[in-house]
Amino acid sequence: MASRSCLTIILAAGEGTRMKSSMSKVLHEIAGLPLVGHVVKAVQGADDQADLAVVVGRGAADVQKAVGKISDKARFYEQTERLGTAHAVLAAREALAESHDDVLVVFGDTPLIEETSLRAARNKLAEGADIVVMGFRPENPTGYGRLVEENGKLIAIVEEKDATDEQRKITFCNGGLMALNGKHALQLISAVKNDNSKGEYYLTDVVKLAHAQGLNVIAIDVPVENVIGINNRAELAEAEALWQARKRRDVMLSGVTLIAPETVFFAHDTLIEADVLIEPNVFFGPKVTVECGAVIHAFSHVEGAHIGANTSVGPFARLRPGAKLAEKAKVGNFCEVKNADIGAGAKVNHLSYIGDATVGAETNIGAGVITCNYDGYNKFKTIIGSNAFVGSNSALVAPLTIGNGVYVASGSVITDEVPENALALGRARQVNKEGRAEILREKYKAIKANKNK
Repeated sequence: MASRSCLTIILAAGEGTRMKSSMSKVLHEIAGLPLVGHVVKAVQGADDQADLAVVVGRGAADVQKAVGKISDKARFYEQTERLGTAHAVLAAREALAESHDDVLVVFGDTPLIEETSLRAARNKLAEGADIVVMGFRPENPTGYGRLVEENGKLIAIVEEKDATDEQRKITFCNGGLMALNGKHALQLISAVKNDNSKGEYYLTDVVKLAHAQGLNVIAIDVPVENVIGINNRAELAEAEALWQARKRRDVMLSGVTLIAPETVFFAHDTLIEADVLIEPNVFFGPKVTVECGAVIHAFSHVEGAHIGANTSVGPFARLRPGAKLAEKAKVGNFCEVKNADIGAGAKVNHLSYIGDATVGAETNIGAGVITCNYDGYNKFKTIIGSNAFVGSNSALVAPLTIGNGVYVASGSVITDEVPENALALGRARQVNKEGRAEILREKYKAIKANKNK
């Protein structure tokens, strides 16, 4: 395929009214990635040198932004009127007019399309086909357009309402995705007419046009889930389930143990190394890496975190963005870690919150310890050295530095720096200062305002 140039056109301009949503249909997410993002990733995986044209409509700016996070080479074309799939493809006429060996037309709402199917279609073009239609064989073909073949050639795509009784017996159905010989693509699509009941220009009509010109038109069989389109929230959930099942299988085949696979949910970019054990009811949000030998215990929620080798997380732990666990670190039950580095062998065992912090190697954080990193307006960092011990129910008021080997007595409120190997006690008699809360609020507002100048 490296010797053949390719233009892939992603149709992402549909209204998506059945989603009953304030945003474009293709921006709804599966595994934390917009539908159109899944399609872009598949296209790039099939050929990272291919040119990419995205036809946008509703929510165009947001769709462009979403695609731009994945591809820096996509060009965007707006379909101002919705007059059918052929009309949508012609919105990218400028790109079509360029010299490409292959043209792929895919849809922004088919997130389960696989690289292998895209390559298979292009391989048929390389072997001499002029049009390749991706077909599938559902358990029940009712409602789908049928692919009518004769002597191995595709001679027509017939919608069910127009099909004869004999044609309705055909189980090979139109998936909508198509590959075209670049020499004929623009001419064929431009020749499509709108002489139908809806007055729209249908891309499927190029099959009839190409057949009439004696061109080589064929259909290939792809897995059903590859061409599943999303039209409503129920179908979105069904596609999510299919994606998760696919991901779980891939993860397990790579050497990861899932005790109850159906209860574990991954994001589109979750990276799990071999020999990781994941217990039931674990959720991974975007941007998570788990290194070999780690154990993620039940009912944990992980997002934007890097979990080192041979670590232990949970049960009932929450790792938020910026959490980094070094080798053999432990974050135990009912703990939350956010934007914090937990050193090698360090332990945050139970009922603790560690945010905007660094915890040194082999340090022990007792039950109920919290880093007080936020004053209502500004966030500050807590630095805890290695081999320290922070007793239960201690509050560490940032900004704060605690040295190596420090012992913090249980129930302490620590507000000042603690030098290396010191014992810190911060238990005080309660004192109420009337009216000081308002003074503090004004002070912190002023600090924030100065920072933002």
